[in-house]
Amino acid sequence: MNVFTHPKTAAHDARTAEKLRQRIDGDGSVQVHLDPTMEIDGAKVFAIYGKGGIGKSTTSSNLSVAFSKLGKRVLQIGCDPKHDSTFTLTKSLIPTVIDVLEKVDFHTEELRPEDYMVEGYNGVQCIEAGGPPAGTGCGGYVVGQTVKLLKEHHLLDDTDVVIFDVLGDVVCGGFASPLQHAERAVIVAANDFDSIFAMNRIVAAIRAKSKNYDVRLGGVIANRSRETDQIDRYNEAIGLKRLAHVPDSDHVRLSRLKKSTLFEMGDSPEILAIQKEYLQLAETLWAGTKALEAEPMKDREIFEFLGFE
Repeated sequence: MNVFTHPKTAAHDARTAEKLRQRIDGDGSVQVHLDPTMEIDGAKVFAIYGKGGIGKSTTSSNLSVAFSKLGKRVLQIGCDPKHDSTFTLTKSLIPTVIDVLEKVDFHTEELRPEDYMVEGYNGVQCIEAGGPPAGTGCGGYVVGQTVKLLKEHHLLDDTDVVIFDVLGDVVCGGFASPLQHAERAVIVAANDFDSIFAMNRIVAAIRAKSKNYDVRLGGVIANRSRETDQIDRYNEAIGLKRLAHVPDSDHVRLSRLKKSTLFEMGDSPEILAIQKEYLQLAETLWAGTKALEAEPMKDREIFEFLGFE
C-alpha cells in the first residue's frame, strides 16, 4: 500500500522509495508505514497490547476514566473488529469508523465527528476503528483512516491523552500500526505461560518499531492474577517493569456484565483499592515512564524459562 498520497511523479516515487528503504522494521518486513502528515501531535499517546482475552479493553476503559478523573481530556480508540473496547464507557456498541465510511462511499468530507465519536462516562471520547471483513484487508489501514479523520476534524487539538486498545496478541504490520503513533506501549499480562509468551512477542514487535518511531516500552500491567511472581521473574530477566497490579476480582467481571467501569461500581474497600490502582497508574504514565530497553527471549528459551519450581 502506498501511504504517501502526493502526486505520483518520478521524483516523488524516488523519494517514497528512499523513505521506505530507511524505515525497514526488520528482515522480511512488509509493514504499513506511517504517513508523516498523520502523526499525532500534542497529546500523550499510549498503545495497550496483550494476549487475546486478557482484559485489555477493561484495562483501557478504566485507565481512560482514571485519566479523566485527573482532569485530562481523553480519547480511547478501539482497534478490534469486534468493536467492544468502549462499550463499558458508552453502554452500547457504537458504529465503527469503517461502518460510517462505507455509508458515504469513503468520502470523508461528508462525515461529522458525531457520526463516529461518542462521549462516554466522565467525558471520555470514544471511537471504534473496526476492521475490514475477515481475510480481506489490513488493520493498519483502518487505524490510518481513523487518525486521518481525527486530524481532518481537528479532534486531537483538544485532547490530552489518546489510548489505543489493540486487537489481541496479533503483532503483524497492520495491528502493530498504533505503535507508529504511540509514545509508550504498555502490555497487559496475567501470571501464566500463555500471557507471558504473548508478551514476549509483543516486546519484539515494539523493539522493531522503536528503530524508526518514537514508541518505547513503558511497562507491564499485571491483570486477573492473584500473584505476580512469574511476570516479575520474566520482567527481571529481560529488562521490563511492572507498573500496576489489578487482582483477579469478581467486581471486574461483574462490571463488564453491567456495562460499567470500575468507577461506577460502588465504594466497597475492594473496588476502591482497584480504582486507586488505576489512578496511580494514570498518574505514573502522565508523569512519564522510563523508556525500557527490554531484550525479548527466543521462543525455545522462554519455554525453558517459564514454569513453577
